[in-house]
Amino acid sequence: MTSNQENLFESAMSRYQAGEDASELIKDFETITASTPNHSAGWTCLAWLQLLCNRNDDALRSARTAVKLNAQDPQSRINLSLALLETNATGVRDHIEFVKRALFVVPDLEKELKNSIEDGLSRKPEWSALKKIQTWLFG
Repeated sequence: MTSNQENLFESAMSRYQAGEDASELIKDFETITASTPNHSAGWTCLAWLQLLCNRNDDALRSARTAVKLNAQDPQSRINLSLALLETNATGVRDHIEFVKRALFVVPDLEKELKNSIEDGLSRKPEWSALKKIQTWLFG
């Protein structure tokens, strides 16, 4: 990834963390993933933003790409699980089980994933698919 794309990624992430609306950031992440198609974090972020904006079919494609590029990333697996739930597709259980195993092996992930879920629910309070995943992972 060139420094331009890296700067765009960092800038978009900072804007998201500062509370900018997800719909305003999708274009940036589409640009990042188009110019650097192997950037798994870019695909993970794009899928998350698409889910927040109810672009579930797009999110499913993006999340599948993210998992394909980095199958070990729990956030990518959560995003894919969400997209599968939102599109009534099958295969959610395998990804949730993977995340549970990752949490068992690397307990430090718990705080990061809980923060991500809290962020999602603060931006989309009635997100039933995310509430299901929260329950499945953390009871």
